[in-house]
Amino acid sequence: MVGSTFSGGETAPFFGFLGATAALVFSCMGAAYGTAKSGVGVASMGVMRPELVIKFIVPVVMAGALGIYGLIIAIIISTSINPKDKSYFLFDGYAHLSSGLACGLARLAAGMANRIVGDSGVSFNPKTLFSFLLQSLAKQKMASLLAVVMP
Repeated sequence: MVGSTFSGGETAPFFGFLGATAALVFSCMGAAYGTAKSGVGVASMGVMRPELVIKFIVPVVMAGALGIYGLIIAIIISTSINPKDKSYFLFDGYAHLSSGLACGLARLAAGMANRIVGDSGVSFNPKTLFSFLLQSLAKQKMASLLAVVMP
């Protein structure tokens, strides 16, 4: 009886594509959550101080960019999975899974941080505009650093 041996190479692309899916799904969830919550903050601030709405639209726009970063990482991961071209080991699948999870969960956390920054625009003090924009940029760039380092 000829027995087949399991080398793990058959399931490796599954874990790689699961990483690409995790990067895209969690990034889009963070983008949707950050856009919704900071949009509500900007809308309520527009009722109280309509002259400042354009200045505080930045967190809403930056929250939408979170999904784009997840899409880029998902494309990078999925195009590197080609078991017919070169051998794709189980290690590669796990590496792509972990990098997709790191990217996606970092974007989800950035979307939640975007809610905090967007809601802080409601209690705006004109002297703190620079720190407001700096917080909005810092949470985006920290998540970008994780996404670039992992794959």
